[in-house]
Amino acid sequence: MNNTKLNIENLIQNEVERISTKYNKDFLDCEDLIKITGLGRDNVRNLLRSKNFPTTKVGKRQVVSVLNFVAWQTMQNSNMEEIDNA
Repeated sequence: MNNTKLNIENLIQNEVERISTKYNKDFLDCEDLIKITGLGRDNVRNLLRSKNFPTTKVGKRQVVSVLNFVAWQTMQNSNMEEIDNA
């Protein structure tokens, strides 16, 4: 369990660094999320409005920190694996 936690933390840290470097920013907006996820604009906007998605409001814009996005995405994938294995 401890090794798994360390592996997940390393995975998150590496992915945060990769995305931050690639997009040269610490916060992602709708356009960035479209590129990263491959989802359509309407789906990304719905995601940004979702109560379970860790957004931050900057003026009228909804953004998500790269760290929060990667952690959220990792947890979503982890939850889906648990469901699949049940």
